[in-house]
Amino acid sequence: MDTAIDWSAILPLILALLAGTVIGAEREYRSKSAGLRTIIFICLGASVFTMLSLKLGSPINQDRFAANIITGIGFIGAGVIFKEENRVTGLTTAAIIWVAAAIGVCIGSGYYFIALICVILVVAVQQIFLLIQLKIDKINQNHNYSITCTYQHQTLGYYEQVFKQFSLTVHRGKQIIKNDTIRGQWQLEGSEKNHETCVTFLLKDKNILEFEF
Repeated sequence: MDTAIDWSAILPLILALLAGTVIGAEREYRSKSAGLRTIIFICLGASVFTMLSLKLGSPINQDRFAANIITGIGFIGAGVIFKEENRVTGLTTAAIIWVAAAIGVCIGSGYYFIALICVILVVAVQQIFLLIQLKIDKINQNHNYSITCTYQHQTLGYYEQVFKQFSLTVHRGKQIIKNDTIRGQWQLEGSEKNHETCVTFLLKDKNILEFEF
C-alpha cells in the first residue's frame, strides 16, 4: 500500500485556502453574511470537487463533478440575497461567492496563474472601486421618505415642493388617509448633502406626526 504523500494534491488545497482567506477577509471585516470561513470553505470545496472530477471522471467526461459546482453555488448565493423594503441587499456577497468558487475551480484544475490574477482583480474591486462607489453615493443617493400629518382635507403636495427646494428629484408613492391622519411616501434622488439638509428641515416641522427616512 502506497502511503507516500501526494504533494501535488496538497498544493492546490493550500492555494485555495490562501485565496479564500484573502477574498473572505474583506467580507468578514464588513460583517457580511458570508464571511471569512464561508468564502474559504467555498473556494476549498470547489477546488476539491474539481480535483476529484479530473481524477474520477472518464477521459471524455472529466468535468461531471465540476459542472455541478455552479448549481450548488447558486443555492448558496441565493441564501445571502434579501429584500429590504424597496432595495435588495447581498448581491455583492453573492457575486463574491460565485467568483470564489470559480477561483477554486481554477486552482483545482491547475490554472494557478489565472486564479492569482482573479484574486488580485477581486481585491482591487473590493478596495479601489469601493472608494469610487462611495464618491458616486455622495453625488447621488436614493432614499425612501414617509411623512404622516393630521389630515386637513388636502394632499401632502406641500412637502413635494420642499423636496424640490432642496434639489431632490421626487418620485411620488401612495398617500393613505386613515382616520384623521394622512401618510405620504416618496422616493427621492439627490446628493448626500441635499438629503441631510432636507431631513434637518423636516425634523423641525411641528406639523409632522411621524417621519421615516
